[in-house]
Formats: sequence, structure tokens, C-alpha cells
Amino acid sequence: MAVSFNKRELQKKKQSKRLEKQKRKEERKATAGSGSLEDMIAYVDENGVITDTPPEIQNSREINVEDIAISTPKKGEVEEVIQKGKIDFFNPEKGYGFIRDSHTNEKYFFHISNAPDSITEGNKVSFELEAGPKGINAVRIVLID
Repeated sequence: MAVSFNKRELQKKKQSKRLEKQKRKEERKATAGSGSLEDMIAYVDENGVITDTPPEIQNSREINVEDIAISTPKKGEVEEVIQKGKIDFFNPEKGYGFIRDSHTNEKYFFHISNAPDSITEGNKVSFELEAGPKGINAVRIVLID
């Protein structure tokens, strides 16, 4: 079978590219060094900078693991604050309403399941706040005389 001139030229180009690639690979291996574990180790100094030299032993100090803060600090126990307010709006057919806080003048949503059955507009109440799916809700509502 006869090989055309173009086909022979393409085969020569492919062969020369393979040889060049092989030479580059051998050069990289030769210049890469020994590739030992010591060459790959990185150290972090006391300022958090990554270096290739190990830290001096005499300058090191003991660090307590509990003192390291990785994220936000743990939330301490918080007592539930009982707030006071007045029923600003109440719809008995739909079973919800709003309480206006007497200190901050903020309005908080409440559902009838968290309030006594005898609740009406204008009643003074004490309540606690709790995060709900759509915001902060008043819960554990108690009538004040």
C-alpha cells in the first residue's frame, strides 16, 4: 500500500511532538530534585505565615486547645425574659392577633394556640418571644389583671 506525501509528513510531525514531550518530561524530572518528604513539608510560624523552615523550639509556647476560637463563641444560658404588653389586634374567627410591647412599642404576632381562650383586644398580657418561621412570635401568653 502506498503512503502519500501528506500522510508521511503528518506521521513525522506526530513522532517529533512525542519526542519533544518526552524530552520535556525528562527535564522536569531532572530539575525537580529528590522529591523527598522534607522538601514537601510546610510550616506555619506564630503569625500564621507559611514557611519552608521549621520554627525555633526556644520561641515556641504552650497553647491551650480550649482557648482556640474556631467560630462564634458558644451561647451561654440566657434566661427567658417575660415581657408585658397590650393586645393591639385580635381576630377570633381566624385565631391570630398582635401584641404591642409596652417597653419597645414593637408589635408581635401571636396565635390563639399560645394564648388563653378568654383573650380580647385591649387586654394586658405578659408573654415570651420565640423565633417562628416568619419572624419573632409571642408565646406563652398570660392575662394580667
